[in-house]
Amino acid sequence: MGSRRLRGDERWSWKQGHVLVAVPLALIAIVTVVDTLAPPEVHLGPFLVAAPAITASFAGPRTTGLVGAVAVLAQAVVAMMRTSLTDLNHTFQIIALILISVFVTFLAHLRERHEKELTQLRWVAQAAQEVVLRPLPHRIGSLRIASVYLAAEAEAQIGGDLYAAARTAQGTRLIIGDVRGKGLEAIGDAALLLGAFRAAAHQQADLPVLVAYLERTVSSDLTDPGAPGSDMEDYSETFITAAVLDVPDDESALHVINCGHPPPLLLRGGQVTPLEVHHPAPPLGLTEFVESAFAAEVFAFEVGDIVLLYTDGVIEARDKVGTFYPLAERVTVWSGEGPRALLSYLCNDLLSHAGGYLDDDAAMVAIERLSADMSSKGARDHSSEL
Repeated sequence: MGSRRLRGDERWSWKQGHVLVAVPLALIAIVTVVDTLAPPEVHLGPFLVAAPAITASFAGPRTTGLVGAVAVLAQAVVAMMRTSLTDLNHTFQIIALILISVFVTFLAHLRERHEKELTQLRWVAQAAQEVVLRPLPHRIGSLRIASVYLAAEAEAQIGGDLYAAARTAQGTRLIIGDVRGKGLEAIGDAALLLGAFRAAAHQQADLPVLVAYLERTVSSDLTDPGAPGSDMEDYSETFITAAVLDVPDDESALHVINCGHPPPLLLRGGQVTPLEVHHPAPPLGLTEFVESAFAAEVFAFEVGDIVLLYTDGVIEARDKVGTFYPLAERVTVWSGEGPRALLSYLCNDLLSHAGGYLDDDAAMVAIERLSADMSSKGARDHSSEL
């Protein structure tokens, strides 16, 4: 879907560029006519340099060079109609116009090459997103799910925020996390944790055992001498906050282990309740410095309830006066239905609060408990997706 959207944008840009070419060509025609009819002491030829300069701002080098050549030809026509091509004033105007046209054509070439590189980067980012951060199915087991990822960087599709879901024989497991840091190292750490979760979520019977396995995976990567950020001076600064959830099919409950992550929010009957655990674990990668035993805590999760998972990029988004985004308050006033509607509302409201862009990546996952008949249908429909 992403590649088709990019090609559609390219077609629209091509059509738009050819329409805009009429502007410099019209400028050339107007300057030529007016300069030809103007008194001898009036010279409008220098205005012709604007035509190739304008074209270079939106068109490629071929179109820019063509418009420059038309401008030079127009200047030559004006010279012959007013005096002659050997007239010193017109000769210098033509030479200057040729030099400027060549220069702006070269600039157009550089801009076009840069745009191609950006397009390739978008394609690579799109492919990386599909591999690292796979889209969650809309229905899985007894749950209906919606997810969204808002990248802080305009050209980036993924970063250090992560989420995933896995179907087990007894229920559904989910993870949401946030890697400390940015750039390729953060993406690598996110891919490492997601890979470990997808590989082990089906195999580890107990949630604490699964989280302990994830902790060992993250810690072993940090101590690997060849791993990025494995220097001892950086070791204590690299970690991943995460919340790991288990939703059994046969009980109206939610098992949570929170490793330094913002608490999930439970929506029930118009009320919003933070799922604060009594014994939070340290972030993954820090158990060497903070001794902790992973223990799951249980919360009621009934049919019709929605649990909202999110990263700190959501609650740390600021408005123009520096006020943090009041997530719980905004969720409380929401009156829609379903996870998709909730995330659509929150995305629009969050971006409006932050002035249209975020300083940090933000991810959200909304999970709704379904009734038994709906969950059995969802399990059949989406078992192949996992």
